[in-house]
Parts: sequence; structure tokens; C-alpha cells
Amino acid sequence: MSSDDIPATAPTATSPTPAAASPVESAGPLPADSPFRTEPTPRDEAPQFVLPLVVHIEKTDPPARTDALRTAARAVLTILADDRALGEGEWAQAMRDWQDARIRKVVRRARGAEWRKACTLPGITVTGDAAEVRVYPPVPLDGWPKELAKLQVSGTDLDDPEPPAAPDTTGPVLWLNPELGMSAGKTMAQVGHGAQLAWWELTDTERKAWQEAGFPLSVATPDADTWRRLTVSGLPVVRDAGFTEIAPGSCTVIADHPALRARAAD
Repeated sequence: MSSDDIPATAPTATSPTPAAASPVESAGPLPADSPFRTEPTPRDEAPQFVLPLVVHIEKTDPPARTDALRTAARAVLTILADDRALGEGEWAQAMRDWQDARIRKVVRRARGAEWRKACTLPGITVTGDAAEVRVYPPVPLDGWPKELAKLQVSGTDLDDPEPPAAPDTTGPVLWLNPELGMSAGKTMAQVGHGAQLAWWELTDTERKAWQEAGFPLSVATPDADTWRRLTVSGLPVVRDAGFTEIAPGSCTVIADHPALRARAAD
């Protein structure tokens, strides 16, 4: 399924961390001025844009679910860090317009000739163990390129044929709410949100180190007790707007980066 969105304020060319990303929200009650409130906000009056992501899913050889989730999150980070998305780059205005409104991400699937056509459009293909996800500069909500508009949103359900490896907790981890059941496409969008929140909270030096390492990260589902501890840890929490699959305000992902973990513990 497609994602819903998280409200957030756009980074500027000179200061990439938006004011809206700080302070980091916990899973508790939201303050009146929180950018993560799900009721209508001034952002709804701005032109709405969406970040398209297309996952390559062949009928006979689909990627594993966790591999696709990790790859989608890395794809979001990759475009956020790309020179074309920054400053005066060719995608920078579209990125600013997108982040000035609600932070929408939509995941569609493609196979065969559809995938090959999708790869001809300007964007970035990110690969995982076997998964491939292509991310594109934001487009108007009602102005998708025809090559992408005809791709299906449904059909992104994926499974892990083997139990996923334990997450590397010495590195970044995107923790999924164990109480929510979401399609793979929906979850891909949510971990993309989580990766974006973590990116906004990092310093330039921390971002550079993560980028140069290839954006390593884990995606995992904790037990209920661990999830409850994470929600009050001070780490970034994604709250979904509730347009599809789950209730508005649901906490879907907690972004746990070592640098943020250390600051939250201080």
C-alpha cells in the first residue's frame, strides 16, 4: 500500500535540519505546536508533493520483506544526501516543495518491462541483498509521470522466507511497532519516514559518516516491553497520518541511530 505522511518542515539549503524535527517526539501526548499532529495544519494549504518509490518485484523471484524494507529506507537517505537534492541542485526545489508540505511517500511495484521503463526516469536505484528500490525526486500529488502512475500500489506484500537476522544494535536500527500489521509497501514508506527523521537529527559530520559507510541500517520488530521503553527514550518517533491501513496518530517506527541514542541517554 501507499504511505500516509508525516508533517515536517523543509530543511533549508544552508541548514538541512528542519526546526520541525526538534524536539524529538516521544509516543506520549503531543504538544499543541507539534509538527507531528495529525489534524489539519497550515501545511495542508501548501501544494502537496509525494516522494515516489518503486520496488522491483518479479513474480518468480520477489525480494525478502526485511531486505526490501532496509533498501527502501536506504533509498530515502540516498536521495536526501544526493548533491542534486541540495542547494541549487536540479532536484533541490522539488525536495523543498515536498518538505514544505506533508511528507508523503508512496511505494509502487514494477516488474519486467514496467521496471525497465521506470528505470529510464531520473532517479536513483538502490540495491540490497537482492531487493531493488528506485527513488525519484518528488512530484505533485496529482502529477505523476505516466510511467509511474500506471504502476500498482497493491501487490507489494512480501515475506521473509527465513527468519531475519538479529539487528546490529551497534548501528542504526529502525524499530517497527509490534502491535501494528502493515503491508510491506506501507512499511517501506514508514521506515523511509524513520530514516528521514534520523537524518534530520544528525549533525553534518554524523551524516557524512553514515553516507560514506553506505547507509548501513537494520529493520527489526522488538518485543512489546522493548517497544514501550523505546517510545519514551527520546528517539525520533514516526506518527502516521492515518490515510491508509492504520489509525491516525499511530506510532509506527522509532529511529534508533547510535549518535541519537547517545544524546538521548545524556
